[in-house]
Amino acid sequence: MRRFIHASVTAILIGACSSSSGTSVATSSVSTTTATTSISTTTVAANTSTSTNTPVTISFTIAVSGDTLPHSQLWAGAQRNSALAGNPNGYDFRPMFARVKPLISRVDLAICHLETPIAPVGEPLSTYPLFGVPSEITDALADAGYDRCSTASNHTMDRGTAGIDTTLNALDRVGISQAGMARTPREIEPKLISVNGISVAHMSYTFSYNGLPAADGESWRSALIDSERILRDIHQAKQIGAQVVIVSMHWGNERESAPSSFQQQIADEITKSGEIDLIVGHHAHVLQPIKKVNGTWVIYGLGNFLSNMPTVPKDPPWPASTQDGAIVTTRIALTSDGQVTVDQPVVIPTWVDRISGWQIRVVNDDLNNDEITGSTRAELQASLRRTKKVLGGYIGN
Repeated sequence: MRRFIHASVTAILIGACSSSSGTSVATSSVSTTTATTSISTTTVAANTSTSTNTPVTISFTIAVSGDTLPHSQLWAGAQRNSALAGNPNGYDFRPMFARVKPLISRVDLAICHLETPIAPVGEPLSTYPLFGVPSEITDALADAGYDRCSTASNHTMDRGTAGIDTTLNALDRVGISQAGMARTPREIEPKLISVNGISVAHMSYTFSYNGLPAADGESWRSALIDSERILRDIHQAKQIGAQVVIVSMHWGNERESAPSSFQQQIADEITKSGEIDLIVGHHAHVLQPIKKVNGTWVIYGLGNFLSNMPTVPKDPPWPASTQDGAIVTTRIALTSDGQVTVDQPVVIPTWVDRISGWQIRVVNDDLNNDEITGSTRAELQASLRRTKKVLGGYIGN
């Protein structure tokens, strides 16, 4: 819900919990007892009792999703969409997100993972293995309701410094903030955003740049996974007022649903600090488990949200599970005495329908729609079975 997010570089004092127009603070919540696609945003007045035994609680809802990886086949589809709308020279990815837009736009903070850089202005587009995608993908992300993206990935350096600059300029143009890339050394440092009056730090790291050197030797252009560096960044974020810390990690082994030893080691090392509230993972292109590590929820991998897999040439071939993804929602609450709680995450399974224009389908919604029949229903059923094997305990009713 993009209109409620703004940048902040100072601490938000929760003790001063009154709003500008009264003594109550509006909060939002996510219902986990209804259907997975029914996200409640009921406004609740904060308890403003002066009793020292009842800390005031405020909260926000959050949604995170899998890899946004626009292959060249998707560009062709987006170009057809644009031509149908009267602009044959543009790219319109918005129809691909239409089915998930109601879910993304309802939460207080929606974070995407943009895995690929935008092609520099005046340079050709490019696909695997060195991506440079149309800037219009950012228009679609904004239209869907995303507030922020993680951008550190193994493709960060694919188009050099110009690709990084162009990506961040494109996100700025549509009003989406990001973590994981930088135009200046200062930009890579932790920043705060305010969500429902809570000061949030969100940071993004990757395990690799696919062997490419840091663009022009400027290692500050992105952030590699290193436990000591991450803990230093968290300390810095806390120093400038962060009350909630969310870390995005591009990690793991492609095709493998089981978290790698590297993922497990890093998760253990950085959560021991007790200063991380949520870890969100990407890269494997298949779904990975959700687990609590040292009291912190770790979403190891969210699969592919939008891509052309599994038809991308690869030896061995990509599995069918690379069409599976998830939107994961939760509620993060903060009391006036500084205690943070994160509700058990709720998984909303998604599936990329390449036959129908790369629509991101909400699996349970479509399976509850009697008009969805034939091969599409069979594919959705197969996708749900695969997702249940990995995340069954977290899929909403």
